[in-house]
Amino acid sequence: MNKKVTFGTKPTAKAIEPDQWVENRVTEKTKRLTFDISDSLHRRIKSQCAIKGVKMADEIRELLEKNFQNIN
Repeated sequence: MNKKVTFGTKPTAKAIEPDQWVENRVTEKTKRLTFDISDSLHRRIKSQCAIKGVKMADEIRELLEKNFQNIN
């Protein structure tokens, strides 16, 4: 039994080094936002984020960005 294994072609563009990407990244100044939510809402958010494998803060940031995207 002789199986031939082939691989796809190499990527043509050179990958950016992670350190270079971090150095060249433009960051916006951040502000902390603190607010209270019910235990039940917190549990629902936390469980859905765990299922999706995302951080709660990232999920809430995304919701806020979607809701306030057209406000200048």
